Amino acid sequence: MARYGMVIDLQKCVGCGACALACKTENNTQNSNNGQTFNWADFTYRESGKFPNVKYASIPVLCNHCSKAACVDVCPVKPKKAMFKTPDGITMHNDKRCIGCRRCQKACPYSEKDAEGEKVDYSVISYNKRRKETHPTYADKEALIPGCTTSGAELAAKTGAKPPHATVYHSGDYGCVREDGVVEKCILCAHRLAKKEQPYCVVSCPAGARTAGDLDDPKSDAAKLLKKHKPFQLKPEAGTEPNVHYIRSFSVAG
Repeated sequence: MARYGMVIDLQKCVGCGACALACKTENNTQNSNNGQTFNWADFTYRESGKFPNVKYASIPVLCNHCSKAACVDVCPVKPKKAMFKTPDGITMHNDKRCIGCRRCQKACPYSEKDAEGEKVDYSVISYNKRRKETHPTYADKEALIPGCTTSGAELAAKTGAKPPHATVYHSGDYGCVREDGVVEKCILCAHRLAKKEQPYCVVSCPAGARTAGDLDDPKSDAAKLLKKHKPFQLKPEAGTEPNVHYIRSFSVAG
């Protein structure tokens, strides 16, 4: 079977954010709310060295689709887990089976949270709070600019959708717009992979910094990059065997 993953070339990535916007558009994630992020594709930043020899790196982050995923291990749902591994290596989430316990979010070594467990700096696993709307912006009846722009509620009513102009796709495990009370995360655009299409963050990168594919297939572009360059992973010491790899760097050719 395939082992899907992603290779990100940091020498090509300039941190423009096109991948994050593309992911948000494709997967209809809600806006950030009260410090809680809802970006399946996000960035973390690193600074090293001392002036004048200082290095800065913008590192794209997403679900690592770990081979030994901690989020899957702790999911208590039985007999079929809500968080599980697919035969082709994707860490998948089933919305209907999810009970919103958030154990997966707490177990993920790539999710960094505050004392209340609300803020997820890496945006790896987000939680839809239990409320009337999963996209509360479109329940707001106040116009952003009175007398000039429409309100979110009016826009949703005219388009007949929340969020308006949602990208509609179908999957047996997750909805294109998630419900409240469940977690959500990157699923490597499995609905696109099923149609032999690349994840939307990959096709939207203007620099071609992202490559997704079967890491076990020596003929795949992703596997060729891993063979050509010396890759690294985030937090390998966690023992989860992440399948998102990084090559080279922005400041130094590798």
